[in-house]
Amino acid sequence: MPLTLWLSLAAVCALGAMSPGPSLAMVLRHTLGGGRAPGVIAGLMHAMGVGLYALLTVWGLGAVISRQPMLFMLITWGGAAYLAWLGIKALRAGRGGALEARGAATGPVQAARDGVLVALGNPKLILFFVALLSQFVSADMEWPAKALIVATATLIDGGWYVMVALALSHSAVLPWLQARAHWINRITGVLLIALAVRVLIG
Repeated sequence: MPLTLWLSLAAVCALGAMSPGPSLAMVLRHTLGGGRAPGVIAGLMHAMGVGLYALLTVWGLGAVISRQPMLFMLITWGGAAYLAWLGIKALRAGRGGALEARGAATGPVQAARDGVLVALGNPKLILFFVALLSQFVSADMEWPAKALIVATATLIDGGWYVMVALALSHSAVLPWLQARAHWINRITGVLLIALAVRVLIG
């Protein structure tokens, strides 16, 4: 995979993880309610769920490319439209109510359970991955490149949420995130729309 293509993938994955939503609210809740360990565990287990969805998506797209190239083209164009729609929603979003999460008593087992369930129980996540990864998977892609895609999505997601948990367990980072949530949404929106345009002109 060319470096520029990987950087595009990494940037979208990072901004997707940073965007205010149920996943961020879940990690905040466990960090504020149980401290560093539950927050980190919730973030890592969420990343495992994200990695599973990424693996299934890459695997499924590979099969579609080889057997139904016309269907894959339709998925790619549909994915571009979905990414553009997500981008417009992000641009129109406010400061992100998910960042107003409050802590509640929690422990490592609850954090692990919630981390996986929030990832796997979010139907929008699989749609996001189909839309996103259809822009990066190609018919001649070898398994190391596919593994790189899955690893990128997993590590960036886990890295972001672990960093959030560690930061919140040491200092008042939440107000900083709250004050900049609208900028995170705007940057995410612009990048998603740019990715959709790249498909249209490419």
